[in-house]
Amino acid sequence: MPTETQLSSADLMRLEDTYGAHNYHPMPVVLARGKGCKVWDVEGKEYYDFLSAYSAVNQGHCHPRLIEVVKRQVETLTLTSRAFYSNLLGLYEEKITKLFGFDKVLPMNSGAEGVETALKLARRWGYAKKRIPPEKAKIVVFDGNFHGRTITIVSFSTDPSSRDGYGPYTPGFITVPYNNIPELEKAMKDAQICALLVEPIQGEAGVMVPDDGFLRACRTICDKNEALLIADEIQTGLSRTGKMLACDHENVKPDMLILGKALSGGMYPVSAVLADDDVMLTIKPGEHGSTYGGNPLACALAMEALDILIEDKLAENAERMGKVVRDGLSAIKSPLISTIRGKGLLNAIVIEPFTIKGERKTAWDVCVALKDAGLLAKPTHDHIIRLAPPLVITEAQVKDCLKIIRGVIEGFEAKRDR
Repeated sequence: MPTETQLSSADLMRLEDTYGAHNYHPMPVVLARGKGCKVWDVEGKEYYDFLSAYSAVNQGHCHPRLIEVVKRQVETLTLTSRAFYSNLLGLYEEKITKLFGFDKVLPMNSGAEGVETALKLARRWGYAKKRIPPEKAKIVVFDGNFHGRTITIVSFSTDPSSRDGYGPYTPGFITVPYNNIPELEKAMKDAQICALLVEPIQGEAGVMVPDDGFLRACRTICDKNEALLIADEIQTGLSRTGKMLACDHENVKPDMLILGKALSGGMYPVSAVLADDDVMLTIKPGEHGSTYGGNPLACALAMEALDILIEDKLAENAERMGKVVRDGLSAIKSPLISTIRGKGLLNAIVIEPFTIKGERKTAWDVCVALKDAGLLAKPTHDHIIRLAPPLVITEAQVKDCLKIIRGVIEGFEAKRDR
């Protein structure tokens, strides 16, 4: 059997298509190496990465400090389970709770596990503290949300591709329009509501940035109705939007904070739910857990990943470079672009529908052309391209990428049907 080094991109894509589940539709590129904000395919072609593994590699690919942590820890201790104490968990818990200003952290692995943990905590708090009758607790969510892929999470999704065909669905969720404060105020008056779950910016929906004051209003409405505010900052947190948390743009502190993705710098699944004692201590020993949650390797990586964000001032760089990105994109005057939006280095281009020789083109076609020109991005929905490079990107690299994007857009503009 040939090794991966002897196989072409076409060979490797064919293997995935033959032996792997078809639950993803990847761009036609096979990556073999990464460093900083760049990646290389198996043939050695270089690309700018403008997805960052959905913001998991905010610190850049293969950060040398994270590599050293992995090398050191995998030779020492990787897993104890929570049946025993470990020498790193308490240090990590102290670091992350003090950094974000909470009493406690509950460590998990994937982002979806973090969301599920927060939902369980919210319901438990609703019964133990708010005295909601058993089995009656409700959680308010927003349309357009994306919080993961578990049965419960897709139960309150409004995206047919995420939800359809997976019923029966988990009850107990109320959906309101995103960025609509009057509708939220109406919904939250229900005395059986225990929490509101919100993405400060909806990433998967197409980088939907709410109005200024939206998060502050969410905080006020939750306080007024004795409900918990849960912020899903798995994608928007950890410096992505120009602040350590997207909630920091409005100086809002949620009752529960969910983190993941860049919490390990892309090295390993690490997620966390943070809350104060009034919420966190409603779950007792044996009532929730994970074999891998809070393992020594995860703790070592998370501590280093957080230090890199702070010491390398990656939030500040995201703020500066994000402005360069949006200014540069706004300068591309083309009818193919209807909207530019974003915050920090989480941005999106909304593509107007167009045809070439009568054939309909979408954001996918634009992304394929960007790939051919040396920049990797991925569409979300049919008409939106999300742009989220690693936060280590420099201004010179951003400007190089803007030239690539401009060239691709102008190329389509020259060919499109009039």
